[in-house]
Amino acid sequence: MSDVRVRFCPSPTGNPHVGLIRTALFNWAFARHTGGTFVFRIEDTDSSRDSEESYEALLEALRWLGLDWDEGPEVGGDYGPYRQSERREDYSAMVRRLVESGHAYECYCTTEELEERREQAKAEGRPPGYDGHCRDLDDTARRAFIDQGRSFVVRFRMPDTDYTWEDLIRGEITFAAGQVPDFVLQRANGEPLYTLVNPVDDAAMRITHVLRGEDLLSSTPRQIALYEAMIEIGAFAGPVPRFGHLPYVMGEGNKKLSKRDPSSSLQYFRDEGFLPEGLLNYLALLGWSLGGDVEFFSKEQMAQAFTLERINPNPARFDPKKALAINGDWIRHLGNAELADRLVPYLVRDGVLEDPPTPAQVELVAAVVPLISERMETLGQASGMVGFLFTDDVSIDADDAAKIMGDQSAEVLAAALTALTAVEQWDTESIEGALRTSLIEELGLKPKVAFGPVRLAITGRRVSPPLFESMELLGRERSLARIAALEGA
Repeated sequence: MSDVRVRFCPSPTGNPHVGLIRTALFNWAFARHTGGTFVFRIEDTDSSRDSEESYEALLEALRWLGLDWDEGPEVGGDYGPYRQSERREDYSAMVRRLVESGHAYECYCTTEELEERREQAKAEGRPPGYDGHCRDLDDTARRAFIDQGRSFVVRFRMPDTDYTWEDLIRGEITFAAGQVPDFVLQRANGEPLYTLVNPVDDAAMRITHVLRGEDLLSSTPRQIALYEAMIEIGAFAGPVPRFGHLPYVMGEGNKKLSKRDPSSSLQYFRDEGFLPEGLLNYLALLGWSLGGDVEFFSKEQMAQAFTLERINPNPARFDPKKALAINGDWIRHLGNAELADRLVPYLVRDGVLEDPPTPAQVELVAAVVPLISERMETLGQASGMVGFLFTDDVSIDADDAAKIMGDQSAEVLAAALTALTAVEQWDTESIEGALRTSLIEELGLKPKVAFGPVRLAITGRRVSPPLFESMELLGRERSLARIAALEGA
């Protein structure tokens, strides 16, 4: 193992979204490429928003994606616990030390006072951040506020200095002195904020590289200042981690992909039937490339080639069509047996198969997979493609019927029924031969006109898996019964 230590530290609020997963993937790949350590940490200090359900969803998400972690929940490690809700005493102790050393102070300003001064600053053309009103309160002023029944937050005293760092993705970045106002470390109710717990835990867990979204770039000078304060008071031996800020992921209309959009949640892609391999492959392309125009690769191949220099700092656009195409490539990359195994849960979910499926149903799924794999982009599409094989009550799509059923349809179905009744060996070759002879050679029809009504009778749809193979799987009696039913309709 190298000394590289990276972390993925989501908050358990709502369902994991693809932007979050991309951050996890890039950290995982960097750790695996360098032989370092991938730390999974849960930032659950916001009791009003965090939930155990979301916590379990995060763990399940990484398990489903195959992003294994070296330290964290269920695994343990030398720097646990890895849930911040179990580290509250550490944060309280750090706040006390920062206040005692003068790096932080109690702020008694009310919400109304803060808003009033913020509006005044805006009117006067000054920065709207906190103005340091409580920075240098004496004991008399502090006691007066306490006597009024005021509560206080704890703010960090930002030094009057420029903050410059070499971003691993964006190069040199500088925040000028005074650009970052004093910020809150701890709420009035004693709950610690992200601005405190994130760097405190990174320091405690010996994190060496912080790879995170561009939206957190503005918090970096605050965190560097806090690291330096912890070093000064002997709470952290250093060095300060190196930072790299990943590009935004843009959605429709070039707007930043919102985690509030249901179609950006990981659960949406799982429900649609994306493979974890396909989704990770596409997410890797949002800001990174393997090189040489290669766009199809596994997460292991990504990790082998992963370097920070290949990350593009410009915003990446999430293209649903390309995501589907790559997922379809992965579906076709799977062997038929594995694809059948992965299809079964979706077919059960959609009511195509019994729960649990019978051995005969599982066998039929395996038989139909070669007929549909080339046509699929997601596993969830299978139910609509193969459902007709697993029911005796196939429904005819009205729109498709309107497009297919013409003046010759009754004649076509009657001729097909006669030809197929005479077939002795019910297999694909014999079925095709009988229908081509009867409908194309004898009736002189074009294939589309000849086979359209038969396909509609068998599958209920205008578009389906290959017709003759489907009829072999469906069987003689059921096939003939469906053609007869549509003929007599």
